[in-house]
Amino acid sequence: MLELLRESFRRAKVMRVGSYDYIVHPIMDGVPAVEPELLEEVVNAMFEIGDMDCDLLVAPEAMALPLAAPLSMMSDIPYVAVRKRPYGLDGEVKVDQSTGYSNGALYINGVEDGDQVIIVDDVLSTGGTLRGIVNGLRSAGAEVLEVLVVADKGGRAKELEEELDVPIKCLLRLEVRDGRVFVLD
Repeated sequence: MLELLRESFRRAKVMRVGSYDYIVHPIMDGVPAVEPELLEEVVNAMFEIGDMDCDLLVAPEAMALPLAAPLSMMSDIPYVAVRKRPYGLDGEVKVDQSTGYSNGALYINGVEDGDQVIIVDDVLSTGGTLRGIVNGLRSAGAEVLEVLVVADKGGRAKELEEELDVPIKCLLRLEVRDGRVFVLD
């Protein structure tokens, strides 16, 4: 299962950004090109592990968007993008984002009080993006039902699941050692 995804991670390049090992991968970067078969395998697997019973899918830009769009079409659930720039719309929620290689702000729009949401993302690494989005959604009055992620890099999913009190479902667990990506399961 997920053989294309597993093999693509085994072939992925690793860049060192400060002390952070950044995996260059089609699903996480769009580089090299995202082959349709790989995207289809990933989206189908995410659809299978997800409950898909919610009001909205929520996806941080940029690389969660190519995952959320087909999931939206498959499930008939609309999606909203968490953006890296503000719009100044009523109800906009600003959240801090701290990753292994950068810090910044994200902006949530289009989420209403009482919405039940599922977060879709490409990678879980330090948890900084996910933590900010979950807290921002909750401050907007939304209920976060679960998080669907392609890759848990570094084994943080269980810890964050407990901290944020939300189920986190990952397709694969990864580890970077000596400049190489290892698929753990």
